[in-house]
Amino acid sequence: MTSQQKRPNIVVILTDDHASHAISAYGSVVNRTPRIDEIAGAGVRLENCFCTNALCTPSRASILTGTYSHVNGVTTLETPIDASQPTFVSALREAGYRTGIVGKWHMGEGPGHDPEGFDYWAVLRDQGEYFDPQILTEDGVEIVPGYATDVITDLSLGWLESLAGEEPWCLLIHHKAPHRPWEPDEKHRGMYAQGQIPLPATFDDDYATRGSAAHRAAMRIADHLTLTDLKVAPPEGLTYEQAAVWKYQRYMEDYLACVASVDDNVGRVIDWLRERDVFDDTLLMYTSDQGFFLGDHGWFDKRFMYDESLRMPLVISCPSRIPARQEPMGQIVTNVDFAQTILDAAGVDPHPRMQGVSVWPQLTDDPDAPTRDAMYYRYFENDDINHHAFAHYGIRTERYKLIYFYNDGMGLPGSSGHTYPPEWELYDLEADPEELHNIYLDPAYLELREELKARLWRLQAELLDTPHPSQPAPERLAISAG
Repeated sequence: MTSQQKRPNIVVILTDDHASHAISAYGSVVNRTPRIDEIAGAGVRLENCFCTNALCTPSRASILTGTYSHVNGVTTLETPIDASQPTFVSALREAGYRTGIVGKWHMGEGPGHDPEGFDYWAVLRDQGEYFDPQILTEDGVEIVPGYATDVITDLSLGWLESLAGEEPWCLLIHHKAPHRPWEPDEKHRGMYAQGQIPLPATFDDDYATRGSAAHRAAMRIADHLTLTDLKVAPPEGLTYEQAAVWKYQRYMEDYLACVASVDDNVGRVIDWLRERDVFDDTLLMYTSDQGFFLGDHGWFDKRFMYDESLRMPLVISCPSRIPARQEPMGQIVTNVDFAQTILDAAGVDPHPRMQGVSVWPQLTDDPDAPTRDAMYYRYFENDDINHHAFAHYGIRTERYKLIYFYNDGMGLPGSSGHTYPPEWELYDLEADPEELHNIYLDPAYLELREELKARLWRLQAELLDTPHPSQPAPERLAISAG
């Protein structure tokens, strides 16, 4: 058989909270990631990959099942997965793939919630520990000495080493890093301590045109980083503004050092594949479960539909099938699309309930083919105890973003019992890429605003989601361009 006839091996490296703007292939001005960049150089960088619910647990469920949160039932951090659902992994296994997952699962524990459809699984418990992590397998819990990013890679490569025979395999390598509280290993600790890490242009954003959600969110670097996050108290004698900048530097030093360890371990996987001459025939994907605020708008964390949180990094290589290209793929892609893309690459039919779009043709032989003209987002966990982010949904096209903050937890676990008056936001991403100017009330955008409301309503119906009761049916449904 030629390499074109073989089914590819599959490696999906998923990190937690790794913003694309902390990857040098995406133009990072704060760090370098040479090994992640190597995947992009051997394949394709996707510029407009977005998550459909910027929260760890729901995003992981959408990646695995190829469905939106309202379909797979994993809407908040407190809603565990029904692990018996069809996934791209279970489909691959039925088609003869050997399947494994190592690292962060974070979708519940115990019967019905532990990983299913895998020949091998060794996962962190809940968020997991950075040092000497507890590893759960079907045989129980073991504490494995070492640094989590190294341990997860060790176990992953150990499973691959154990495989005999010619059947293809699929391995999910799910890192904890660079999740809060950003604890680097000894090798990388302090590597960014010298010099000033550049402040983002929006660090001092005052949210002047935005609704109450941005004002109330407890994600401000100046106010909400804890002593556990910072590891050391700020020096005495700083003004409030100076202390905010100091906290940003501490936060970013540790965050970027955690990323550096991830990058090294991505390199270990690449080297393992190259040494065994299987790199060219392996579909290798590097991504994160969502984006992250790196001081943008003065924030850390995610949750919001603003682009720094919404945009996921995604670089993909498979040199025997995917031509390397310098220009990024610009079409809109979401985490719901991963499952069908992977199955398409393997020649396996997707489950009928999957809601994504395979972008395998765009990666391989039809790079200019359209994907979707708009993506749908919904964050359900209203007014959560830690960050107090408000529930919202919205639509993002290539140029515009319309967000409806319905501000109601609807009784979902993880939400508070409080509801707040709903609010709209609208952004022109071409004129205002940093989303500083909410133009919802601008009369010049009235026609567009009402058209986007109708498009959002139609998209929700297409994806089987239900608008919040507070949102009236758009008046222009009948004349929407759709």
